[in-house]
Amino acid sequence: MKPAYSEHSLSDLEKMDNSTRKQFINHVEKILESLHQRHMRFGMPFHVEEVTRQARLVYNFDAEALFILRCFATHKEYERWYKSYK
Repeated sequence: MKPAYSEHSLSDLEKMDNSTRKQFINHVEKILESLHQRHMRFGMPFHVEEVTRQARLVYNFDAEALFILRCFATHKEYERWYKSYK
């Protein structure tokens, strides 16, 4: 299975510093290896992974790929995005 990045996630990653970006990439590899999934609440069709205490990675699975939807460096950005779906 290969990771596929959305335009939003690529622009999110470009804004981050190198160490944070590396942590996100390491977590994508970890997800590919273990396929551990934590669904988001309220029936949202996404999964979420905590990269650091503040950072979040939002993704989804398909038959052949792991789609990285968004990469949030701070919890405040993640909450703003999350609340827009309620």
